[in-house]
Amino acid sequence: MAFAHYPVAIPFDTSKHTRISIPPSFCSTESLSSLAFTSSSLSSPFPLLSKARNLSISPRINRGGHKAKAGPLESEGNLAAEPFSQFKHLLLPITDRNPYLSEGTRQAAATTAALAKKNGAEITVVVIDEKEKEALPEHETQLASVRWHLSEGGFQEFKLLERLGEGSKPTAIIGEVADDMNLDLVVMSMEAIHSKHVDANLLAEFVPCPVLLLPL
Repeated sequence: MAFAHYPVAIPFDTSKHTRISIPPSFCSTESLSSLAFTSSSLSSPFPLLSKARNLSISPRINRGGHKAKAGPLESEGNLAAEPFSQFKHLLLPITDRNPYLSEGTRQAAATTAALAKKNGAEITVVVIDEKEKEALPEHETQLASVRWHLSEGGFQEFKLLERLGEGSKPTAIIGEVADDMNLDLVVMSMEAIHSKHVDANLLAEFVPCPVLLLPL
């Protein structure tokens, strides 16, 4: 299993200057990779945990003192955006029990909607809880909150899965859903890690696609 380290900038507005940096070396085949995102729309870097993907960025480097002109297909913005145009189906896991969604979950929902809208992607939401539906009196309120926040991002239609009372760890369920549906990207908040709902160290084991972790 090979992992690679890709610091990448996601340009939400490709008309603005975007920096791309490529490290001189790659992580070992047993290490966990990470990507950092920066853009004018997202103020903090987003760690991205991922198994090796067919992501390739090869910007032209001008080693002399002359300025180099780049055509539309060679611009830094296009080079940075190219790998992320492959994300056509995104997964938004819901692991908290807040009927109106926690701050981290709301942030993840907004980011998922923004990325999906930019790339013309589909969204699947999976609600995960160790309790049965009958033991969650505000479950329907939570689902209504999910619909509202995604509709605010321009998504009235999305796939909804409920994995309740199964006894499996949320990390394993996320990996199973991502694998079964052949998803391209999982978007989560670091809040799920801090709250111990999800084990960050196991994400690379169970999730077969990149995972975008959003800082609070």
